[in-house]
Amino acid sequence: MKLTIHRGTHEIGGNCIEIATQKSRIILDVGTPLFNEDREPHDTTALRRGSSEELRNIGILPRVPGLFDDAEPRPDAILLSHAHEDHTGLLRHSQAGIPVYASVGTSKMMLAGSMFAGQPHLPQNRHREIQSGQTTEIGDFRVTAFSVDHSIYGAQAFLIEAEGKTILYSGDLRMHGRKPGMHESLIEAVKNRNIDLLLMEGTHISHNNYRGQNEYELEDEIVNHIQSAPGLMLASFSPQHVDRLVGFFRASKKTNRIFVADAYTAFVMHLIASETSIPRPECSEHVKVFFPRFLEEKIQRKGQEKHFSFMVPAKVGLTEIRSNPSKYVMIFRPSMLDSDFGGTFSEDTRCIYSRWRGYLDRPDWQPVKVALDEANGKLIESHTSGHIFYDDIVDFIGQINAKTVVPIHTFEPDKFAEFSPNLRILTDGETLVVS
Repeated sequence: MKLTIHRGTHEIGGNCIEIATQKSRIILDVGTPLFNEDREPHDTTALRRGSSEELRNIGILPRVPGLFDDAEPRPDAILLSHAHEDHTGLLRHSQAGIPVYASVGTSKMMLAGSMFAGQPHLPQNRHREIQSGQTTEIGDFRVTAFSVDHSIYGAQAFLIEAEGKTILYSGDLRMHGRKPGMHESLIEAVKNRNIDLLLMEGTHISHNNYRGQNEYELEDEIVNHIQSAPGLMLASFSPQHVDRLVGFFRASKKTNRIFVADAYTAFVMHLIASETSIPRPECSEHVKVFFPRFLEEKIQRKGQEKHFSFMVPAKVGLTEIRSNPSKYVMIFRPSMLDSDFGGTFSEDTRCIYSRWRGYLDRPDWQPVKVALDEANGKLIESHTSGHIFYDDIVDFIGQINAKTVVPIHTFEPDKFAEFSPNLRILTDGETLVVS
């Protein structure tokens, strides 16, 4: 069995990995890179619009035979660990005949992301469901999926067996979310399997002195922020981050406020209600749904009203929210400042920002900060990472006890050497024979 990392050996995001036997090939993730070689963020909107030829010419599309071109033979399958674009963003450029294995949760998040955020769609005719604990045969490979905790719903790790060798691909994961039992179950299932190679994410490997809160501690912090707020509380986070969604919903209930989801968030809530503690927005007295103006205009323009009719009973307008602002916790996006709020907030409006801090430096957040200041409000950063912390990486690698550890999804793979003597650092495009 051979492993080739086409991208991701020395960067965070953009994973694209090939595993091959003499007869079969599978691809793990087809991600759009997040940063250029100077570690500056890519313009993801521009990359979404690029053609295959354009992305190939600027080095975004890896040259993997049969994956993004018409070379034969094609890979037998693509496996998606989760729905973030740095793992799925190049799917639309892949050959349409290649089946795509992913959890139902990943397919739901990709559906919501494609409808509301311009993110990639997983075509139904290509999707092959792979359940946690289920083993699937793909050519020479036996692939077993395991649910993991990450900052998006439906994330999985993959155990891959072929030719008498075993690879564990961690995908993106963490140990400080709402479901610690997931990583405990994963470790219990594989720790006696004699793993030959662990392909391990290392987003925080260079932050050995940093450990953030867990999601329960963060929820308590959010409750305190809401309780101390005299006016409207805005909330900015990814609706696909279901742990965070649960935290804000629970914090709203604990402070006797109504949680106002935008239509994107409400759609996610509707999709996952049967599998989580999140209620369907149309069925809960604790939830209202707000339609941003740009979205209402888009829905009317495309004649899609019937797709959102289930939300109508929970619909609330900004006039009602502004008449009693201390009653609500409201999902907010910077585009809403001008289109919905008319460029100004009501007195004492506050906004809890619960995302990667780097986004705050983007131009769309600068007017928001000014408007909050002018309203005697403030921007409150309250966040914890969706990625595994340094100490937990050390513990995880120790418990898996793989013969070889190969870092991925990190700028600093050499940092693994501090605690992993069986380290092998690859470069993009390098092939390793698993022994």
